[in-house]
Amino acid sequence: MRGQKELYELLGRLNISYEYYEHPPVATIEDAKIHWRDYDSGRCKNIFFRNHKGNRHYLVVLEHLAQLNIRDLEQRLHQGKLTFASDKRLMEHLGVEPGSVSPFGLINDKTHNVHLFLDMELQKFSRLAFHPNINTATLVISAGDLLRFLEANGSSYEFITLY
Repeated sequence: MRGQKELYELLGRLNISYEYYEHPPVATIEDAKIHWRDYDSGRCKNIFFRNHKGNRHYLVVLEHLAQLNIRDLEQRLHQGKLTFASDKRLMEHLGVEPGSVSPFGLINDKTHNVHLFLDMELQKFSRLAFHPNINTATLVISAGDLLRFLEANGSSYEFITLY
């Protein structure tokens, strides 16, 4: 299976079941739409930010068709301007390359520097689809199991309205 071995090991230890799909590399939502099957799940957009000082990092997950109001998020966080984190920061904090970002990357955030924001709208889906830290595969898991993964990993997260 494609993806990070440690991720599959943790999912196994937690008895988290998933559906696994392989596909050509997809780096954007537009690329992904070509290869999405009927996953019967919410499809997500994952965006990795840093604050203006570069000392705080945020992973924002929302439904793939939603438009994030970045300015509103900046004002709520009081962290100054948010910018997309560099490829170097992405690798350093989530252990993934561009196009492979997902909450599963938090398994590589050993010092828990990344805070996860999940859009409240995602709660309407019983299952969600994410890359397993590589953009040539997709895992579909239950929303509850995603939260179990985050808690077992010690990741900080919260549900907020993002748009």
